[in-house]
Amino acid sequence: MTGRDNFAMGTLGITDSVLSRAQAVADVLADQADALTGHVDAWELLSGRAALLELAPQGRVSAGGATRLLRTLDGWSALTLSRTDDLAAVPALLEADDSADDPWPAIECWAAARTSADVVERAVLLGLPVAALGEAEGAPPRVIGCGTAGPTRPLGELLVVDLSSMWAGPLCGQLLFRAGATVVKVESPGRPDGTRLGDRRFFDWMNAGKLCYAADFDRDRDALARLLQAADVVLEGSRPDALTRRGLGPHDIAPLSGRVWVRITGHGTDENGRARVAFGDDAAVAGGLVGRGPDGPVFVGDAIADPLTGLAAAHAVLDAVQRGGGLLAEVAMSAVAATYAAGPSGAVVDAPPATPVGIDSSAAELGAHQAEVEALVAGRIGPPC
Repeated sequence: MTGRDNFAMGTLGITDSVLSRAQAVADVLADQADALTGHVDAWELLSGRAALLELAPQGRVSAGGATRLLRTLDGWSALTLSRTDDLAAVPALLEADDSADDPWPAIECWAAARTSADVVERAVLLGLPVAALGEAEGAPPRVIGCGTAGPTRPLGELLVVDLSSMWAGPLCGQLLFRAGATVVKVESPGRPDGTRLGDRRFFDWMNAGKLCYAADFDRDRDALARLLQAADVVLEGSRPDALTRRGLGPHDIAPLSGRVWVRITGHGTDENGRARVAFGDDAAVAGGLVGRGPDGPVFVGDAIADPLTGLAAAHAVLDAVQRGGGLLAEVAMSAVAATYAAGPSGAVVDAPPATPVGIDSSAAELGAHQAEVEALVAGRIGPPC
């Protein structure tokens, strides 16, 4: 765990040591990208959604309300029920015929009779976002060769294809846009970014300025392959096999020299982590990035592993670009959270959440820039055959 006793209803509970480390990463980004200088405020990134939506963690209930800390026989675990499919899986999790309108009391009883490892194993089997407290170890992004290196180029010349959704990946893309890159946000018409359906201000904060391109990952495979071939940077946050089985993975598309591919995962790509999904709050628990309340661990921040991972991913992109690219960087949310949790203890930041100041325009509607994106691709790799 990190931090002192930081349970205070209505506060974010983020410690100054976590904020200082995040600001150090933000300062590196500003130093490496002139367009970002003076415009990366780590506190705004960590607390901005909480300010927009008036959120705060409530002890063992996450700020967004979808994740709970659960006492187990040997410790604590966290479970997220944010999707319709998650709620539908509760009866199978509990091995019951159905579940109540409020499933959490039954889930708490179920978890209390099992070890954290058993809770995780059962939930992972059902595709649920779950974590045992402190199960992950801190680690930098895993970087491997993927294609050929090329000359170092200014960020303003880069084409970034953002296949990610929600928070961590889109934040990385937003930071690269603010650094001067052209960023294309790709969404499936049948499954657009889920944050489009929530408070539009958050979606705009993450995606304003990006070119919006709509493509079905099965029916429009050829168009997507051309877009990925033309990209200098690709951001993705799906399960590792999701793109590969469609022939759209980092090793499937012949890239331009110097391409950088960033894969954001919940728990890495090894045998144990590749099939797991994660959200910001349960990933933070996996990394041990929690506070200490009067009766056990409590959540800190608002899905705090998301913005921390977005910062880490942007740093990984800039580092890889400066090395000439030809690289695949894998950034695991739980490992990022564990890295912060391993830092020194600190006092809770005594400041209200910062309302984002970067929302100066609305993000475009789904598929608003089809022709412009296709012209960009043709200008880079030629017209389609």
